[in-house]
Amino acid sequence: MTPTYISRRIVVERLSLLNHLIGEIERLPLHDEDAFFADSRNVHTAESCLRRALEALFDIGRHILGKGYGVPAGSYRDIATRLAEKEVLDRGEEKLFAQMACYRNRMVLVYHEVSSAELFRVCVEDLGDLASIRSAFQRWIRDNPHRIDNPLTDANRRD
Repeated sequence: MTPTYISRRIVVERLSLLNHLIGEIERLPLHDEDAFFADSRNVHTAESCLRRALEALFDIGRHILGKGYGVPAGSYRDIATRLAEKEVLDRGEEKLFAQMACYRNRMVLVYHEVSSAELFRVCVEDLGDLASIRSAFQRWIRDNPHRIDNPLTDANRRD
């Protein structure tokens, strides 16, 4: 892979989606476990929004690696490792993102093992982890504007 420019459009769209999904989770009755479980739609909303939020973060990470550095990432955990190697994430963020990769894989591959109680706990206790990685990506993008395309001058370029 040859490094090119990171698509501002892709990053903005994924960050916007991520913010929307975090907001959807925050609107659930996470302050009251009984209220949360009183409506089964809350569990389904939490699961869907959490899974999609994780995918949005990994899409951004994969895009930064592929376009910005020409580095492929074989697995979700590899994305975290490669981002740290390229100093997009620090070692603490790498560890957190790798844990998030493992959780994403559980949600997708062994979804039947993820309980409703676990989803509730993750939404209550770990939702801030999504924001931490989002902030790390935003920091890196702010510090590396030369790696981002300029839609005014690169308007005819394809992503």
